[in-house]
Order: sequence, then structure tokens, then C-alpha cells
Amino acid sequence: MKHGVRKGATRAADIPREILHALSHGELQCATLAECLAVDQAVLTRATFPALTAPALNAIDAACQMRVLKRMARIGSVLLEDLGAEGLAQCQTHRSDMVRGWACFMIGAQPDLDVGARLAAIRPLADDAHFGVREWAWMAMRPHLVQELPTAIAQLMQWAQDPSERVRRFACEVLRPRGVWCTHISTFKHSPEQALPLLSALNSDPSVYVQDSVANWLNDAAKDQPTWVRGICAQWLESSPTAATRHTCQRALRNLK
Repeated sequence: MKHGVRKGATRAADIPREILHALSHGELQCATLAECLAVDQAVLTRATFPALTAPALNAIDAACQMRVLKRMARIGSVLLEDLGAEGLAQCQTHRSDMVRGWACFMIGAQPDLDVGARLAAIRPLADDAHFGVREWAWMAMRPHLVQELPTAIAQLMQWAQDPSERVRRFACEVLRPRGVWCTHISTFKHSPEQALPLLSALNSDPSVYVQDSVANWLNDAAKDQPTWVRGICAQWLESSPTAATRHTCQRALRNLK
């Protein structure tokens, strides 16, 4: 460990027993994706909320048999129903990144929120210092934003101007046409130009973190609309021939011949 940063294990089998115990009891943050996936969430819920009702615990135990994204969403829904706003507030500020991840899905499970209110609620978690929480944040919001794409794009245009690179990256990552661990957005597979205002707002972003997200968005789109992606990159390189734009376009076109 150096300067307080723990390297972490890249394979579940290599996670020391004492580290896994600490992760599953909310005493430590995950350092790698492998650790995120290895956390025993049934144990973690009991450690975090010892007064959970029996029906809630049974539902969470059943959720732990699901694949990870459905598991997170189900646990978030159960916790919201059982604990309400007080439980959400506790999750949002918990030291465990996985517990803050549950908060993302609790916000996702809240009924009757419009796009603006839901985005406002998720913003602190989208800007979380932990990589895992930032990923849970966009995964939890994506299904809601897909249902109202024009409104979502309009709202995210404001996020694309945010001082935080994490918030700007969220604005792009949450609507990737294919994404990771999530349902594809058929609208963007057929008509990616609908997202062009948002992408163009980020095409010369100074942050590599954001540049890579824009490039991955276009790389997704290129699987269905390669000519459109080539054309957009050509336009950007002509109108804004910066190092940032070149990096974005090179990565965007990496799988095109």
C-alpha cells in the first residue's frame, strides 16, 4: 500500500480472506472490479442495516442469486421500500462504495420523478470519487433516460458543461448505444445523429476520461453506422483540430478499416 491507495486483486481467487471480510462488512472500499463483484451483498446488507425486516432480507437473499446488475437494482428497490428516504440518505454517505452503489439504484427505484429531478438526485453519486459508484450511477439512470431521450439529451447538455470531468463523462456514458452490462439503445443504433448535440459539446473535452467515453460512444455507433461515424470524425477534425479531438477520433475509429 502506498500513500493510502490499495492496489487490490484483479481476480476473485486472489482476494485475501481478511480483505473480502472487510469489503463484505462495509469496512473497506473495493479497489478493483474483481473486488466489487466478489462482495457478499447478503452479508453487507445485514452489516449495514441490522434492523431490516425478514421479508426484506429474504428478498435480498433471492436477489443475490441474480446477475450483478439485476442484483443491484433489486437490492436498491427492496431497501427503498423497507427504509425509505432515511435509508437512502444513509447509503449515500456510507464509507462502502457498494452501499453507495445501492443508493444509485434506490434513486432509480423512486417512483414519479421526472428526468430533471432524477438527474439532480443522482449527481453527487455520478461525481463520486470511487470508480464503481460512478458506474452504478449511470447504470441506474439509463433505463429512465432511455424512455425520454429528447428530454434526457436536453438535460445532459447542461452536464456536458460541468466543471467536473466525472459529471461530463456521465453525460456521455449513460447513453452509449451499446453500453456495458445493459440493454442497447435501438434509437441510437439506427439514428445516432439524435445525440450529436451532446457529443459535439464534448468533442474537444480536455479530460482523457471524457475523451475516451465519447470515443467509446462513437465506436458503439460505428458497429451499425460506420459511415456516419467517419463523417462526424472528419468534421470534428476539420473544425477543431486539437489534440483532444484527435485522440477521441482515433479511438472512435479504432475498429474501422
